[in-house]
This record gives sequence, structure tokens and C-alpha cells, in this order.
Amino acid sequence: MWESPSPSRIRFPPLRMAAWMWHKFSTWFWDPLVWLPPNYSWEDLVPNEKVRYANWSDLWTYPIFMAFIAIALRFLVLNKVLYCHIAQAVGLRDIKPRPVVPNETLEQLFSRYKAKLPDSEISQCAGNLGWSERKVERWIRQRTAMTRINKFTKFMECAWQCTHYTFIFVYGLYVMSGKPWLWDIRHCWYDYPNHSVDDDVWWYYMISLSFYWSMTFTHFFEVKRKDFWQMFFHHLVTIALITFSWTCNLTRIGTLVLIVHDCADIPLQLAKMSIYSGHKAFCDAVFAIFAILWIVTRVGIYPIWILYSTAIDAPTIVPMFPAYYIFNGLLFVLLVLHVYWTYLILRIIANTITKGNVEDERSSSDPSEFSVDEDEKKES
Repeated sequence: MWESPSPSRIRFPPLRMAAWMWHKFSTWFWDPLVWLPPNYSWEDLVPNEKVRYANWSDLWTYPIFMAFIAIALRFLVLNKVLYCHIAQAVGLRDIKPRPVVPNETLEQLFSRYKAKLPDSEISQCAGNLGWSERKVERWIRQRTAMTRINKFTKFMECAWQCTHYTFIFVYGLYVMSGKPWLWDIRHCWYDYPNHSVDDDVWWYYMISLSFYWSMTFTHFFEVKRKDFWQMFFHHLVTIALITFSWTCNLTRIGTLVLIVHDCADIPLQLAKMSIYSGHKAFCDAVFAIFAILWIVTRVGIYPIWILYSTAIDAPTIVPMFPAYYIFNGLLFVLLVLHVYWTYLILRIIANTITKGNVEDERSSSDPSEFSVDEDEKKES
């Protein structure tokens, strides 16, 4: 663990007091009775010639730096060099909405109500401005269009995520193919916490964590969507899980969680890209593959194989400690999110059966993206 500077070495009194407080907090926070199994201390997990333990400080240096590299790679290179040309090749154009004539009164109403102005407000505003109600409604529609992300941009966003998930899933298969815990999950608990972190597992963790950090950093700068807070919470839970598993050297079970979650995201992004480009038949086929993979991995393999092992197998092999319960609790929170999104997927499937194809008229980034948004239908 990271060691705070000794307060006795600092001469300036306010800094010495701050260092003393931080030293006390750090000692309390990193109490081995909380983070490690009984009879283990942090000194027992110092890397040596035989075992390379997970180093907590790696999480706050490499992934953050790599996240900014990923953001730059996405927006400055891939979007301009590759994804925009693919989007144009499938018939998409980067069409910007026509700006509205500035109007302070209407802008204030739009900030308050967004696109859902009450009829009474429209009538009153039209009277105050000397406009017709239809002109006010048209201004609000045009102003709303300025806040929406177009299909060209959404296509490039999905292309970036599809690229990452494809790469990380293939790399995960390469990493995990020779690991004994892939074939017998109880190896995640045998001889714990004396598990060495191989170089390929180290890179698997760093790349995965850097991607979720990059998505978190850009989350507030992109157009707000209907699942905004669900996705933000999902990013935080994922980052917390990766951080907890790394800190407690639970990297074996962590790699299994990562590989189970990555595979279904590939056809999901492909389905989004195809629906943005107007290829509905291909979208229906890919979405069917996604739905099967999602249900099998997220509400099948994940709880039956992984959660069963963490909740049932682990207590019989490893002495329990507080951080384990926190980690396991986060795993179950992730399952709750899976169940919520599975409900959305099943609702989409039901709509598809009745309407004949998967529909998308909104800009979300979760499975509910394939539902219909009435506001956009009215504008089309």
C-alpha cells in the first residue's frame, strides 16, 4: 500500500498537522483486518522473486494516464481518420441542426421545461412576444433539436465502444485460455491471497479500468440520455469492483467477471450502428444474438457460476474478512443492474414481435435505446 510521509520529518507546523491527520486516516483506512484475511498483513503481500502481488498504486497512475490517451485516440484520431469515413460509407452525414433565433424569454422557458412546455405557458409566451402559438412551438422544437446528438455522432460513439469491447474480449480470451481458474473456478480461492499477478493479467486490468475511467470522464460532456444516471452508476460500480478486486488481490475472480461482461457488448454496439445507418434487417439479426448472449452471460453464467462461487464456495475455502463482503455486495449490485436491463431487453423483444422489427428513435446507450421516443417521432 501507499505510505504517507512521516509527520516528524515535516518542519512547517500546518503541514505537519495535515500530514499527521492523513497518516492517522491512512492507517485507519488501510487496516489489514478490513482488507485482508485473518493473520495477514500488508507486509505479507510485498512483491518478491516468487510472487508478484497486485500493487494498489498502479490503479492511480497507469489507468488514469491511459484513460486520457484513450480519449485522445478516440476523438483526435479514430473519429477523424476511421469512424467518420465508415459512417459516411454506410450513408450517414454529420448534419448539424439549424440554430434558432436567440430569444431570452423562450430560452428561460426552455431551461425550465425543456421540450415539455405546458400549453398555458405557450399561449402566454405567444401573447407576450406577439407570436403565434405555432411559431413558439416551432422554436422549442428547433431548440430541442440543438441539444440532441445526431446519428452520425452516435454511430462513431458506438464504433469506439465496439472497437474496445472486441479488442478486450479477444485479449481476455487470450489471457484466460491458459489460466486454471477459467476451467475450475475454485482456483480463485485456493491459496488466497498468495496469487501472483502475471503480466497479461496486469495489462488486462489496466486496459479495462482505463476504458471505464475514460467513459466516466466523458460522460458529463456528452448529450444527456434517458439512462444517464444508470450508466454513470454502472461505470462507478464497475470501477469500484475492479479497484476492490485489485486491492484485495482478488484478480482471478475479477478477470472472470470482466470476460463474462465484455462479450455481449460487441453485438449490442453493432446493432446500434446498424440501426443508425438504416440497416434494420441486420440490426434485428444482431440484436437477437445480443439478447441471447446477454441473457446467457449476465443473468445466467454470472449469477450461477461467478456469484455462486463468491457466495458459496469462497466461505468454505477462504477465511472471511470485511472487504470480501463489500466486494460481494458490489457484485450483487451489478446483478440488480443486469436484471433491470434484462427487463428492458425483454420489453424490446415484445415490441419487436408485435411491430415486426427493432426500432430506435432515441439516443440512449443502454439496451432501451431500441425503444421508441415519441418526441423524435413527432419531429420526423
